[in-house]
Amino acid sequence: MLEEIIVLRNYAHIGDSVWELFVRNYTIFQTSNSKILHTITTQRVNASFQKDMLNFIESELTEDELELARRARNLPIPIGRRSIQADYRKATALEVLMGYWYLHDKERLEYIYSLLKNTEYFS
Repeated sequence: MLEEIIVLRNYAHIGDSVWELFVRNYTIFQTSNSKILHTITTQRVNASFQKDMLNFIESELTEDELELARRARNLPIPIGRRSIQADYRKATALEVLMGYWYLHDKERLEYIYSLLKNTEYFS
């Protein structure tokens, strides 16, 4: 159990970076104004938005990916995040998936990116 928690947290750790890099790759082409760039980025790199993205892609996930996301949602939550626990849990699940795909299935990651890029969230 502890080993699984460590693996999931490691996926979430790298997945957080993968998500932010994906968002920054998107925002860099939106404007050259650094204040607006920061605003566009922070609107998409937060628990609430990431929760929405997980909800959006959920129908595309395989059974194994759904199980990975479920296990990630059940990870212990840091004390400071308890006020937005439901959002934080789903955001963590998205980060775990992003980290897993980045390390093990870049083709799948690119497919998910293409789904997200073609939504109103990234238009």
